[in-house]
Amino acid sequence: MLILILFYFTTNIHAQCAGEDNAITVCNITDISSQSINLFNELKGTPIAGGTWTDNKFSGGLETNGSLNVQLIKNSGIYTYTYTSNQGCGINTATISVTVGGYSGVSSPDISACDDNSNFNLFQGFNGNFLSPQSNGNWTDDDGKGGLFGSVLNASVPGLGKHSYTYTMPAIGTCPAQSSTVNVTIFRAPKPGIGDFLLLCSSDNLALYSDFDLTTKLTGADPEGEWSESGTAELSNAKDSKINVQNIYNNFGAGTYKFTYTVFPTNPICTIKKAIVTIIIEEQLDFTGAKLEVNADICENKITTATYNAVITKGIKNVPDGHYSVQYSILSASGITSNTVESYFTNGVLSFPIGSINFQQVGDYTVTINNIASVTSLGACPTNVSIPDVLHIYPLPKIDLATLTIDPVCKGTEALVTFSGTSNLEDGNYSINYNLYGKNTATNQQVVFTITGGIATFTIPSSIISIDGNSTITITQITNLTTGCTNSSNLSKNFIVKSLTDLSTLAIDITNVCEGKALPVKLSGLGLLTNITLNYRLTGANTITNQTIVLTVVSGNTSFTIPPSSVINSGNTSFIIDDIIDNTGGCRTSISNGTKNFTINTLPSIPITTNPKYCKNEMKTVGDLIPNGTQYQWFSSVVSTVVLNASTLLSTGSYFVKEVNSLTGCESGRAESQVEIKELAMPTLNTDGQNFCGLNKPTILDLTANTINNGDLKWYDAAIHGNEISSTTELIDGGTYYGIDFSSTINCFSDALVVTVSLSNCNETPEFFIPDGFSPNGDTVNNTFRIPNIEYIYPNFTFEIFNRYGNSMFHGNKQKPEWDGKTSDASLAIDGYAPNGVYFYVINFNKGNKMPKQGRLYLNR
Repeated sequence: MLILILFYFTTNIHAQCAGEDNAITVCNITDISSQSINLFNELKGTPIAGGTWTDNKFSGGLETNGSLNVQLIKNSGIYTYTYTSNQGCGINTATISVTVGGYSGVSSPDISACDDNSNFNLFQGFNGNFLSPQSNGNWTDDDGKGGLFGSVLNASVPGLGKHSYTYTMPAIGTCPAQSSTVNVTIFRAPKPGIGDFLLLCSSDNLALYSDFDLTTKLTGADPEGEWSESGTAELSNAKDSKINVQNIYNNFGAGTYKFTYTVFPTNPICTIKKAIVTIIIEEQLDFTGAKLEVNADICENKITTATYNAVITKGIKNVPDGHYSVQYSILSASGITSNTVESYFTNGVLSFPIGSINFQQVGDYTVTINNIASVTSLGACPTNVSIPDVLHIYPLPKIDLATLTIDPVCKGTEALVTFSGTSNLEDGNYSINYNLYGKNTATNQQVVFTITGGIATFTIPSSIISIDGNSTITITQITNLTTGCTNSSNLSKNFIVKSLTDLSTLAIDITNVCEGKALPVKLSGLGLLTNITLNYRLTGANTITNQTIVLTVVSGNTSFTIPPSSVINSGNTSFIIDDIIDNTGGCRTSISNGTKNFTINTLPSIPITTNPKYCKNEMKTVGDLIPNGTQYQWFSSVVSTVVLNASTLLSTGSYFVKEVNSLTGCESGRAESQVEIKELAMPTLNTDGQNFCGLNKPTILDLTANTINNGDLKWYDAAIHGNEISSTTELIDGGTYYGIDFSSTINCFSDALVVTVSLSNCNETPEFFIPDGFSPNGDTVNNTFRIPNIEYIYPNFTFEIFNRYGNSMFHGNKQKPEWDGKTSDASLAIDGYAPNGVYFYVINFNKGNKMPKQGRLYLNR
């Protein structure tokens, strides 16, 4: 029965945490009380403070402290606000419903509008010194003159004079409707009239307009307006309407010049109105010196596929960028045609295409530009011109009836070809393509020659007539390099190539060398030759041209040496045999396989060393010396040939290093590095310096006092990469500490002194406190049964806990000195927890002859 009553009582409390729903109405929006309505006070029931409020319909009136400012709500209506309790109740929300009445604002006595304002907002008619009206009301036209659209009035509709408009907020709930009336007086706007323009050409007699009246270009304007302009300074005052057009052109050139007529309103509500009279002076275009180029001249075989483009380039006078109309004519042997196109001048250049139908035969065509005018021009200026260009359609060259003459040649030398006879070739430069057949074959070879009086010569390169015997040259194509016209051909001629010694097995042997060495060259495969002249050159890192040497050949072999002075640069070099001449008779032999690449290898620079000083405990090795890397070799003396291993420990003394290029084998000279190894002795622990009495709470400083050191001893929790331990830190029984000394004189650390501390070195056996109870309830206070400091005085102690029935509950010692009130015997505890009550202990000191001690303690959760 008691449990049921408590449950009912608790549930009842939960139901009241947020209070109960309520509804309120606020009609007088302007009242100061509507700025701060405490919604919490409006809740029914017994709400608990400290919760949060939610503006369910985003009215905008709810402030962070739960206060409602109705004057911030822009529309009338019904809004809800929910209060949520944060007390952990089962039912934790309540809602206040607020009916916000309408408010139509306070209108100004009178406002004004101009009859040219088609977008006049009537909300301007409210007094800004009062609260603004809500926005969900309705406007009505009291006079019924029209022009009202929502809250916007088109002031040109009702007419001049005063008009009334009423703004009404509808009733809601118990709050009545509200209305406010705005009176609007509409005034006449000024009329500047409609401005016209005057169009002139720069070549016109502008002196006729030296006293031009601008008012002649206005229609329907109010009188007594004022004239203004920017830039020409033609008007002497606001009432002056006369200008001198000749002066404007003389001072500013062609262009558009605007003069503004301004009419002021009779009422300040209307704005100033303006009309513009425009004077347009177009520049007479001058194409003196202009050029026309019709692209491009073609050959007769391109007539059916060619396209054409005309390019006009301005002359001495500038042509403004823009869109132009161009009239042109084409004169040819068959007559004259005319056309008109539109295109753009950009940076003095205009281009347009011309149809290929106008160019269908070999011959010359004269294209002439007859008229150019801007398409935006109003036609003030004449634009007749005459700019010609000639387009050529060239004939194809024809040579099949001509004659070729070729004398016999040695293999390996070029053949001279003479061209003559019947052709249609005019004097000039030509390019031909030819093929070789017979003993020597080659395709699509090209050569350029010059025709003079129908005769020309050209050569066949020796590289393509390397086989002795009969061969034939056939010209397959000829191109006039002046006109670019190309035609096919089958003109041919037979000729003879005389034999040479076979050097196809020629081999060159050159070995890569280091800088400063002579370069031996060996030649083999010279066949039956006995005496030769060798013409060679070097290219690449070492360049030598036109080198000639006479050599004796034995059994097809010979050799010579290129001196070091000819190969002074390191890098890749090519040895090239240009030709070999048989000195006992015969022809010069060009060599196709006479190239051999070799390398002059750079000597490594003598290494740059340091004279390092290391501490002995750093265990530095040869690998730590600078420079290091696989290309460097270290030695124990300047003449030693034994390379030191990188793992060799360093000692005080001199070491020598050289750099060796593993690819070339080139070596540098040796450099010396003087090494000094410094050493600091490890700290020494005094006899039994690791033993302390824990009752004295010894620190790191006490441990330092038990050592012999250099004076800057620090202790760490590890020998390598350990954390430094503060000198005030208390020592831990069985803890291991690492002492490292430092010498500022040699800037070195010692090896680590390792000390494991014992806190059991206590000679006295004072009385100590044994607690008579504990409360293991998890509140962090007195949660375990522990005998303070016993481990220092009696390090081998043990103790045992019994319940009142003599059952053992716990065994303790130095490693397990605390009982937390638990036991693993399920028959003696509930879920492992010993129950409240009295327990008994027996302490065995295990030191000297001290007898065990018994006592009791009380466990209270």
